[in-house]
Amino acid sequence: MEREKIEEIVKNFLIEEIEVDEATIKPEALLKNDLGIDSLDFVDIVVIVERNFGFKIKAEEMAAVQNLSQFCDYIESKVNE
Repeated sequence: MEREKIEEIVKNFLIEEIEVDEATIKPEALLKNDLGIDSLDFVDIVVIVERNFGFKIKAEEMAAVQNLSQFCDYIESKVNE
């Protein structure tokens, strides 16, 4: 899957399902501080990623993920394995 498609899917579910303000969605945006994603949102994101990309997020693999670009990197690495 191409990076642009991954970013489009992530942006859409952040806006529509997590209710993140579109103006804050930038590659360098910190997931917690800038986008306001909390632990309950992460539970939803796990389900959404599994539904859209076909894999389960592992908490230990997400430990180093701080910003949106890194999150998309993570998804890209999993879907293109």
